[in-house]
Amino acid sequence: MPELPEVETTRRGIAPHIVGERVANVLIRQSKLRWEISPNLGQMLSGQTITGVERRAKYLLINTKKGQVMIHLGMSGSLRVLDADVPAETHDHVDIVLQNDRLLRYRDPRRFGSIFWLDEYYEHSLLQNLGPEPLSPAFDADYLFRVSRTRKAAIKSFLMDGRIVVGVGNIYANEALFIAGIRPGVAAGKPSKIRYQRLVNAIKQILSAAIDAGGTSLKDFVREDGSPGYFKQALSVYGRGGESCLVCNKVLKETRIGQRTTVYCPGCQS
Repeated sequence: MPELPEVETTRRGIAPHIVGERVANVLIRQSKLRWEISPNLGQMLSGQTITGVERRAKYLLINTKKGQVMIHLGMSGSLRVLDADVPAETHDHVDIVLQNDRLLRYRDPRRFGSIFWLDEYYEHSLLQNLGPEPLSPAFDADYLFRVSRTRKAAIKSFLMDGRIVVGVGNIYANEALFIAGIRPGVAAGKPSKIRYQRLVNAIKQILSAAIDAGGTSLKDFVREDGSPGYFKQALSVYGRGGESCLVCNKVLKETRIGQRTTVYCPGCQS
């Protein structure tokens, strides 16, 4: 599933091409995604000028003066800016056609994504009760240490809870815990504030590096121009279970926490 860096990469990729452009019409070839596409999407969006593209957690928000289009890429979704005459393929479900003869095309082979029209900015149940953005000033060691007290869940699961902090998915939780030297199965309430400071720094470091690198190249994710992200080559633990640690040379252990693949180094993480 595309994680925060991949979604942010998409936002940065499409924004220069669509902001300031007027929508001519919306073509919906397949309305049944994870949830039914808002039936009034075309009516509400056609004729509107796109004023901005934001991201909240893993949701992309395309702004107009009339409201917002909220898009989640699901497991296999992608957005591309194309010339309006490029033929649609099997899994190209939605085109937001612009008056400049270009379009924003939503592709989703597995159809686990979603597209909603919001009359009011950020007014949707999926956007409620979300934690702070991990790269924002609100996400710091004081906050994370405070909300972790008495928590018995594994710290990796704690980090992946969107009510605690948004956008720290499986890949980057593995990597941040490795950088911080914390085993992923440790109870969230156990690490000291100093260790939480290291963890916050690691999360910000790994997410910033991934965004700068263009997102992680997973088999289902492509950037807005069709090319894959390329942060995968820099991963230290994720996907490397059974291989040697790049730091201490011990064999990386692979297990499952919260039904998600988890890899850690028994030498570097405690």
